[in-house]
Amino acid sequence: MSTEPIASMPRAGRIHRRALLRGAAGLAAGAALGGLRLRSALALAAGANGAAVHAPLPAHFPPRATSLIMVYLTGGFSHLDTFDPKERLKKDHGKIVAAESLRETSQMPILASPFEFRPRGRSGLIVSELFPRLGDWADDLCVIRTLHTDIVEHFQGTLAMHTGSATVPLPSLGSWLSYGLGTYNPNLPPYVVLAEHLPYAGAQVWDSSFLPAEHQGVRIIPGERPVADLDPLPRPATLRQLEENMLRDVDRIHASLRPGDGRLVARSRSFDVARGMMVEAPEVFDLSREAPSTLEEYGVQRGDVKSVAWQCIIARRLVERGVRVVEVIDTGSHDNWDSHGNMQDHRPKAARVDRALGALIGDLKRRGLLDATLIMIATEFGRTPWANDAGGKGRNHWAKAFTCLLAGAGVRGGIAYGETDEYGATIARNPVHVHDYHATILHLLGIEHTMLTYRYAGRDFRLTDVSGRVVTEVLA
Repeated sequence: MSTEPIASMPRAGRIHRRALLRGAAGLAAGAALGGLRLRSALALAAGANGAAVHAPLPAHFPPRATSLIMVYLTGGFSHLDTFDPKERLKKDHGKIVAAESLRETSQMPILASPFEFRPRGRSGLIVSELFPRLGDWADDLCVIRTLHTDIVEHFQGTLAMHTGSATVPLPSLGSWLSYGLGTYNPNLPPYVVLAEHLPYAGAQVWDSSFLPAEHQGVRIIPGERPVADLDPLPRPATLRQLEENMLRDVDRIHASLRPGDGRLVARSRSFDVARGMMVEAPEVFDLSREAPSTLEEYGVQRGDVKSVAWQCIIARRLVERGVRVVEVIDTGSHDNWDSHGNMQDHRPKAARVDRALGALIGDLKRRGLLDATLIMIATEFGRTPWANDAGGKGRNHWAKAFTCLLAGAGVRGGIAYGETDEYGATIARNPVHVHDYHATILHLLGIEHTMLTYRYAGRDFRLTDVSGRVVTEVLA
C-alpha cells in the first residue's frame, strides 16, 4: 500500500511536468507488472485531480473475506467460564495461591467455575452453558485460547485490541482496513460502529489518528433516530441540486487556496457520504421488511431499536450493502463483563448477546454471506483463576492468557487453538499476541500486515507495529 498521505498529493490544476512524467512511468510499470500497480497508479491520479476513490482498492493477494464484523464484549469476559474449562480449578477450589494483580502479589483462593461445560457440534468443541445459542454453531467457531496482551487495565486493553497500541492512541483496525481496502458503497461509511454507550477509551477505539480522517469510524447510537438529521429536507430536487452545485464550487475555490489540507478534504468527503446516507441509510435501519422468522431468530421484537440483537441485524444489513467494517460494542465502560464481585454476573451479560451472535452466524451462512464475511468476537483480557478477594466469588483482570474467537470466511471451524496451563493462568502452547490476532485478520482480508503502512512523523507505522505473525494454523 502507498505510504504517501493523500493530503500531500498534488491538487487539481497543480500537477507539475515532473509529477506527470513520474505518473506516466508508474502507469507503464504498472501495466507491465499487472493490475495491482496499475490500479494503485490510477487511484493516485484520480486523487491528484480531486476525485474521491472510494474503492474497492486492491488487496495484496486474493482475500478470503471481503468484510469484517467485530463484536466487542466490553469488560473482559472470563475465558475460564466460557471457552477454556479447567478441571483443576474444581479440584483445588479454595486452595490459597500466590495471586498476581497489576500492582502486587497477594494470597487468594482458587475459584472453580460455577458453570457447566459440554462438547458441542460434530467437532465436540467445549462451550459453557452461558452460550447455548452460540454453541449451536460450534463447528463454525475458531476459539483462540492463548491471546495475551501487554497491560491489564481496561482502558489500555481496549485500546490495544482496537489499535494494536496499549499506550499511545493509534489508528483503529477498522480505520486501517478502510484505508487499505476502501469501501464497496460510497453512500455509506466504510467503517461503522454500533455503540449505545461509549466503551473504555471512548472514541479513540474507532479513531483514524494520523490516517486521513475519512477513514475514522462513524458511530451509530442505537435508538429511534440512530443518525440525527438523516432525513433530507423536503425541497424540490432542482433547487437542492442548484444549491449543491453552488456549494461544490465554493468548496473547490476554498480548497484550491489551501492545498494539502487533509482535514479539509476529509470534511468535504464526509458531506458526500452524508448525502449518500440520506438516500440509503433510512432503508438500512428499517427492519419492517425483515421476515418475522428472522426477527424471531435474533430475538428482536417489533419496535426494538436498541438491543444487541437489533444491532447484529443492522450489522448484517450494512455488510450486505457493501460496508467494509462493522463493529458492535455490546455495552459501555460500566455494567459490563467486569465481574469482580460474582461470576454469576456473567449470566445476564451472556444472555444479552448469545442468541444474537448465534443468529448472526446462522443468518450470514443461510444467505451465503459467511463465505465472504469474517467475524471476530473479542474482549480486552480474561479473568484470574483465583478469586478477586478472600471469600469472593468474582475474578480479577488477567492479560497473560485469555480467549477470543474468529468465525466465517477462511477460518477453520470447530477448533480450539492453543493451550493454557492447568489453571488457565499461563500459556502452555501456541501463544497469540494481539498483534498476531490482528495480523491474521488482515491476512484473511487479503492484506500482508507488514506492507500496510503509513508514514507519519518520519516513521512508517502499521497496525502490528514491529511484530505480528499470521496464525496459519487457524486458516482453512
